[in-house]
Amino acid sequence: MDTQWKVSGTYFESCNCEAACPCVFTGPPTEGECKALIGWHVDQGRFADTALDGFNAALFAYTPGHMLKTKWKVALYIDERADAAQQDALTKIFSGAAGGHLAALEPLIGEVLGVRSAAIDYRSEGKQRSLTIPDVAQMDIEAMAGQGGADVTLSNIPFTPVPGFPTVVCQSKRLSFHDHGFDVEISKKNGFYSPFSYQA
Repeated sequence: MDTQWKVSGTYFESCNCEAACPCVFTGPPTEGECKALIGWHVDQGRFADTALDGFNAALFAYTPGHMLKTKWKVALYIDERADAAQQDALTKIFSGAAGGHLAALEPLIGEVLGVRSAAIDYRSEGKQRSLTIPDVAQMDIEAMAGQGGADVTLSNIPFTPVPGFPTVVCQSKRLSFHDHGFDVEISKKNGFYSPFSYQA
């Protein structure tokens, strides 16, 4: 029998596209290629009998063209505070190996650059989100102000890592990634955040 698991919490991402990123509408990236960083914080989670509350994960993805027409290169980072069983569970979930929504990405991935544990600092404060992996990544985004100062949101997005939730459209203050030969340093580009829930 397949392992029963469920994780829920908050997620955010940023990429080098102009906001709002056309990739989520199954269009081509605004700069011809996409460099994206996704972060997750698990508020509540369990993989069989293994508790996953409070842990973080991050995924860097690079596509040299249209996200649905070119093969991705990806790197996965798992919270170093997790013990061996927890890291194994988190790796299976956020790589898609355990099934669930993220398993749908598997046919798109051409190369896994690496999977490793790291110190991941994930913060959610009001309309701001930040994630830091020392010497590897820094991501800071803030919600755009819509009509009357309300959030700008998108619902029922065709292509998203977090189905089932409206996402808040953001602009990045910084997206930095330096690993596996990539040197990404950009700002004032796209960002999204929302709750997430995955299960199998």
